[in-house]
Amino acid sequence: MEQKTHMNGLYLYSRYERFWHWFQMLLISILIVTGLEIHGSYSLLGFEKAVHVHNFTGITWLVSFFIFIFWLFTTGEWKQYIPTTKKIMAVVKYYLVDIFRGKPNPVKKSIDAKHNPLQRISYLSVISLLLPIQMFTGILYYTYNEWQIWGQNFLTLRQTALLHVIVSFLILSFIIIHVYMTTTGHTPLSYIKGMITGWEKEKL
Repeated sequence: MEQKTHMNGLYLYSRYERFWHWFQMLLISILIVTGLEIHGSYSLLGFEKAVHVHNFTGITWLVSFFIFIFWLFTTGEWKQYIPTTKKIMAVVKYYLVDIFRGKPNPVKKSIDAKHNPLQRISYLSVISLLLPIQMFTGILYYTYNEWQIWGQNFLTLRQTALLHVIVSFLILSFIIIHVYMTTTGHTPLSYIKGMITGWEKEKL
């Protein structure tokens, strides 16, 4: 794939990628806020309205996620998430030590390799494991009244709820780490700017 370079850096993220990134962030934020209210952490919308908003947002996220997966495989972008161990220890050392010394990332980004080895593993884990589990348990929650008709008995409501909550906090933890990592570019906002404009500069 041809790389576009400019004084602003390297053009890495297409319009769809940027839209999906921010749209997903919005959906997850709404799900976390309404999910916490449903569990009684506070009162903002009221329980019934929070449930309706949570369900609608969850279904929207599910549909959007399948569109994203379709996009990955029709554009070949799925290759960006293939795990690799090449330079993985150098990347680990960078995040543990070198990043605090102002040294550059040992893996340079390109249009064909947007993610370093650790990012590939973490993003693939979220996309292929955490999100499917969260969406599956959410669907079970949503269709609870149909369980008896379907003969669904391999998970109890309590187990479904517990798994849904655990994965929610794992996703939240990932987001917190992800937000922190966005501050480690050549300026604290350079990576965020890259996900807005599509253009990204590497730390020199």
